[in-house]
Amino acid sequence: MTDLVGSTLDRLAARLPGRVSTPGDDGYAAATAIWSKPVGRMPRAVVHCRTADDAALVVRAARACDLPLSVRGGGHDWAGRGLCDGVVIDVSGMRSVAVSADGIAQVSGGARAAAVAAATDPRGLAPVTGSVAAVGMAGLTLGGGYGPLIGRFGLALDNLEAAEVVLADGRAIVTKRDSEEELFWALRGGGGNFGIVTAMCLKLHRLPSVRSGMLIYPFAEAKAVLEGCAEIARSAPQELTSQVGLAGGPDGAPMVMVVPTWCGAPEEGEARLAAFFQLGTVLMSTVETTPYGTALTVFDKFLVYGQRYLIETCWLPALDSRGVDAFIGAMETVVSPGCAVFTHEFKGAASRVPEEATVFGLRRDHVLVEIIAWFADGPDNAEEERHRRWARATREAIDAIALPGGYPNLLGGDEGPDRVARSYGRNAGRLIRAKPRYDPDNVFRSAIPLPVASAMAGAS
Repeated sequence: MTDLVGSTLDRLAARLPGRVSTPGDDGYAAATAIWSKPVGRMPRAVVHCRTADDAALVVRAARACDLPLSVRGGGHDWAGRGLCDGVVIDVSGMRSVAVSADGIAQVSGGARAAAVAAATDPRGLAPVTGSVAAVGMAGLTLGGGYGPLIGRFGLALDNLEAAEVVLADGRAIVTKRDSEEELFWALRGGGGNFGIVTAMCLKLHRLPSVRSGMLIYPFAEAKAVLEGCAEIARSAPQELTSQVGLAGGPDGAPMVMVVPTWCGAPEEGEARLAAFFQLGTVLMSTVETTPYGTALTVFDKFLVYGQRYLIETCWLPALDSRGVDAFIGAMETVVSPGCAVFTHEFKGAASRVPEEATVFGLRRDHVLVEIIAWFADGPDNAEEERHRRWARATREAIDAIALPGGYPNLLGGDEGPDRVARSYGRNAGRLIRAKPRYDPDNVFRSAIPLPVASAMAGAS
């Protein structure tokens, strides 16, 4: 088998000269560098693909010698699912973005949100993205895609019009509402479990500007600020969203972060956001009227690459005093400045999509909670254990008031099968049936967790 693997990688290197990185190569470290520092066994090879044909070639080659496969796009997944101990199909160099006259963006599989916004901002258009510019559009869209435009335009996956997909048998097909409908359904929320998305067509929206930015308040005022944000959210129109967070500041001490976004009529923006300035002592504000792509850079200065990340996730019916108290309690017990809690709203257009229309299973107003812990990797796992215990304890403290399951795009590989199944709701059974139809040998298993049949009784 070792000889077969070696000869297979040699043939790939001959077919794709200069685009196969293996351990010891000058470019290998860069090829395996992702947002969250990888741990464990590293890839036998990373193949830098430029076309769907390249990806299909690598799929067939890896399968011929039974090597595990993974797909690297934006490389921002906290669990490092873009890497495996076999062959990595790297589409991060496929970054082209073209905007058509009918308001559709044709986006290659490795393009990040920043690249799409750079192409759409000059036209007064906007894609539906997450809240960070560096995130890959394919991974975000296939798993869900919470973001500041969710109330008006839905999840990122609700704006997927078509996708070019390389399947486990090496075929490249195009799926959309009237072609390969079951695959199109499964992609919208099933993550990268069904194939390699080498290109997407995304619906764009007329949006010349947004009013957005970050407000920072002292941690001592956290309860008043967060409860004030909850009060604003209860009566806010769908064009107004707010993301709140508790995180360590430049000096390591906790602070409150609020990122409101108004995506309605520009002349209303200042008045719509005025209430946020009255919630407490504003230590810093970057709120302004700006192109949408600029608004996506608000978290750039806080993003640290190459550290270890752990994330827990859950859903709340709404942000209320119980959730606020749980968040504050968590920040009072942090084990390092690299501990944080953030929320993302789900409302408006996203809640109006029928539950069965896509894989995404929670189509009611709610708040996504993202519990993050990051740290420098040490010689032993003591730091990891301390941060893991804090993150898990924080989620467990919230579980009593949480909805079942959690956001699949943030679930870890150690989640119990019942919790995974509950994360897809009533769509779990159909998703289980769709997987073997397109990937019967489970080739694309280095992706977000999928439900399994044995867990369905517990999830019902």
